[in-house]
Amino acid sequence: MDMILFRLGGVSVTLAQAAAGCVALTLIAVLALARAVSRANAARLEELAAERERQYELDDKMADLGRMNAELSGRLQSMAEVLSNRQSELARTLAERLDHVGHRVGQGLEASAKSTSDNLAKLGERLAVIDAAQTKISGLTQEVVSLKDILSNKQSRGAFGQGRMESIIRDGLPTGAYEFQFTLSNGRRPDCVIRLPGDPRVMVVDAKFPLEAFTALRDARADDARSLAMTRVRADLSKHVKDIAERYLLPNETQDMALLFVPSESIYADLMEHFDDVVQRAHRQRVVIVSPSLLMMAVQVTQALVRDAKMREQAHVIQGEVRLLMQDVRRLGERVGRLDQHFRQTQKDVEEITTSTAKLVKRGERIEQVDVGELAVEPAPATAPLLSLAE
Repeated sequence: MDMILFRLGGVSVTLAQAAAGCVALTLIAVLALARAVSRANAARLEELAAERERQYELDDKMADLGRMNAELSGRLQSMAEVLSNRQSELARTLAERLDHVGHRVGQGLEASAKSTSDNLAKLGERLAVIDAAQTKISGLTQEVVSLKDILSNKQSRGAFGQGRMESIIRDGLPTGAYEFQFTLSNGRRPDCVIRLPGDPRVMVVDAKFPLEAFTALRDARADDARSLAMTRVRADLSKHVKDIAERYLLPNETQDMALLFVPSESIYADLMEHFDDVVQRAHRQRVVIVSPSLLMMAVQVTQALVRDAKMREQAHVIQGEVRLLMQDVRRLGERVGRLDQHFRQTQKDVEEITTSTAKLVKRGERIEQVDVGELAVEPAPATAPLLSLAE
């Protein structure tokens, strides 16, 4: 038994030792196997317990699910009944609404038809108005054509400018501040003269503006024709300005300047834009070219001057009236002062009456507070008053 089997690192291992080691290893393996089996059994038991627990939970859940299913079935049945009732109510409501909507649609269609008929009637009336306006436009077209014919005739065009100038002056100035076809000392007769207040000299207004050259300028298409027309405009306008300065500007009889009336705003604009040299030459010759709007402004200024002159003439009358007005105001102030004194005296009397009344009330309260049973009655002096209102 002490036979050496092998040596390991200088240590001799006998047969008995090897047998004992094998037995120990076998025991250790058996113990490890038994422990593993025990652990496996314990794990199995735990799994069985967990399985049983899960089974119990599943049974509870199935029971709960069955109860919930029953409740759900009851609720579904109740909901079905409610839905059936609601469906009946909805059907009835829809029927009522459809009847109401049909009634309203019928009324709307009837109102729409009535409105359509009214609109058609109004449209017919408007068409009639449009036809009348078309007739007026046609008449206006004829008038424009006749106005063109007037403007193409020199005498008629002069009458047109004269009439427009006269209408502007008549509308803006009072009678006596102007005169048409006035005769000057040299025998010339301007279209109109305006009398300024405080000045014996008159202002001359001429309405015979040369329009033939402007008509030719507007009708010109080629550059040569346009250049010739512009030259003619300058020549005609310069000659007319010179005639006005020589005929109508008289010392101590007319104003230092005269007005040349242009009856068209567009022609005046073209004149200011393209013929500024002619306008400046006219200014130097003391002739001012005015359009209808500028003539209106000049008339308004003259009207203001006339009004101021009349006010100055009536200044003494106004001063007399203001003096009388101030006297009335002073008398009114004196009477108001006397009335104020009366009011103050009345207020003072009312305050004294109020004071006396308060004293009477206090004396009465004192008398009420006196105990007659405890006080000896003493005869009052014959000359002493019972109450003194002056206290």
